[in-house]
Amino acid sequence: MAQTLPPWSVARVRRLPPVLAVVAVVALLALPVAPGGGGGAHPADAVSALVVLYCALRLVRDRRRPLSRTAAVVLGLPVLGLAVAAMGAVSPEAGLTGLGRYLQVFVLVPAAVLLLIRGRDDVRLLAWSMVGLAAWQGAVGVHQYVTATGASYQGEPVRAVGTFGPQDVMGMATVVSLGLVCAVGLALGRTPVRHRLLAAGCALVLLLPLALSFSRGAWIATAVTCAAQLLLAGVRRALAVGAAVVAAGVVLVGGFGVGTAMLQERVGSITRVTDSPDQSVTDRYTMWAAAAGMWRERPLTGVGLKGFPEHRDGHASLALSSGSETDGAGAGYRKQPLLSPHNMYLLVLAEQGLIGLLALAGSWLALLVLGLRELRAVRRSRGGSGPDRADCALVACGLVVWQLTDFAYADIGGPSTVLTAVCFGLAAWWALGGGGGALTGAGAGPESEAGAGAVAEPVAGTEPEAAESSSGSSSGSGSGSGSGSEEGPVR
Repeated sequence: MAQTLPPWSVARVRRLPPVLAVVAVVALLALPVAPGGGGGAHPADAVSALVVLYCALRLVRDRRRPLSRTAAVVLGLPVLGLAVAAMGAVSPEAGLTGLGRYLQVFVLVPAAVLLLIRGRDDVRLLAWSMVGLAAWQGAVGVHQYVTATGASYQGEPVRAVGTFGPQDVMGMATVVSLGLVCAVGLALGRTPVRHRLLAAGCALVLLLPLALSFSRGAWIATAVTCAAQLLLAGVRRALAVGAAVVAAGVVLVGGFGVGTAMLQERVGSITRVTDSPDQSVTDRYTMWAAAAGMWRERPLTGVGLKGFPEHRDGHASLALSSGSETDGAGAGYRKQPLLSPHNMYLLVLAEQGLIGLLALAGSWLALLVLGLRELRAVRRSRGGSGPDRADCALVACGLVVWQLTDFAYADIGGPSTVLTAVCFGLAAWWALGGGGGALTGAGAGPESEAGAGAVAEPVAGTEPEAAESSSGSSSGSGSGSGSGSEEGPVR
C-alpha cells in the first residue's frame, strides 16, 4: 500500500521550491514600520540574512559548486572596492557596518537569490509576489491620500507612503515602481492570456499610487524602464501598450480628477531644476556638489564607508538646509538630517572613490549587458522547440534598468533596500544562471526539480550537469523531467 505522507512531513517540505525563502523576504516588507522609527533593521533584513544561511546549508548538503567563474567574478567584483573603502572609514565600527550593508545588498543576497531560483516558474512566483506587495502598499497609499492620513506634503497630509511612514517617503514609491515593472514584464510575455491580462491590469492600477507618491525619481525611472521593456518586446506591442497607457491617463486625469494642483506642480518641478527649484532640489544639488568635492579630495579610495555625513559640512555650501522635515502618517513632526547625496553613483564615488565605483558599476553593467544578450538570444530562438522565456527576460532586465536609472536620484537606505538585493539576484539568475544560456546551450539539462527523491539542480552560471531524477528521466532524453514540469532540456 502507498504510504500517505503527513501534511508537514520532511519529504513534503523538501518538495517546496527554495525560492519561497526569498518570497518570505518580499512578504515581510508588507509589515508596518514603527511610527517615528529611526530607520533601524527591518524584519526583512533579518530574514534576508537567514536566506543567505539557508542557501549556504543547501550548498553544503548537495555538495555542489555554488557559482561559475563568470558569476563569481561579476557578483564578487564589488568586494574589491568595498574592502579598500572599509579600511579608510572614519572608524572601525563604521567600516564594518558599511561593509556588511553593501555586501548584503550587492553580493550575498543576490548570490543567494541566484542559487535558490530553479526555473521560470520560480521567477514568475517571485515577480508576482513583488506585484502583490506593490498592490498592498499602493492600496494603503491611496487610502492615505483619500483620507488625508499620509505624510505631510506642502503642509497637507496627502503624500502616499504606504506602511513605511514619513521617515522613508521613498519606500512605497520604490515598491510600487518595482511591482509595476514586474507586471509590465509579465504582461509582455507569452504566458496564457488570462495571466497577461491580469498583469496588465495590475500595471494600470499601480499607476495611481505611484503618482500619489509624489516621487519624481521613481516616476522618471519607471517611465524609462517601461519604455525600454516595450521596445525590447517589439515596436508594434510598444505602440499598442503606449496607446492604452495614454487612454488610462486620460481616464484617471479627466474622469477621477487625479491631476490635482499639487500633482501638476510636482510634475512641472521636474523641468525646473535651474529656474526656480524648490528647497528639496536645492538640497540635492548641494549634496551632489559636496560628494563631488569629497571625490576630488581622495579620487581613488574616497573618504571611506559611512564617511559622507562626517565630511558633508566641510564641502557643502550655505544653500544646504539643516534637514528635511517629516510629519504625518502616524508619526509626529521630525527633522531628519541629510546623511546622503541621494545619488548612488555620487555616494559610491565620494566614499569609495574610482576603485569602488568601477567595481560596483562594472558589476551592475555586466548584469545588464549579459541579460540583454540572453534576451536577444531568446528572441532569435522564438518559434523553436523550446518554451518562451520573454516574460522572465523582460522582468529581469527591467529591474536592472529601473535600479540603474533610479540610482541617479536615490541611494540605498530604508527597509525597501532589501528589495534592491532581490532585484539584482533575479537579474543575476537571468544573466548568469539558468535564465537563457543554460537552456539554449547544447546539452542543457532539466531546469526544475522532479519527483520526491533526488534533485537535479544546475550549477549557477553554467549549463546544468547531466543528472537523473527518481522518476527515471535523464537530462539527455529531450523531455520534461517530471509530471507537470513546464520546462525540459532544449537542444
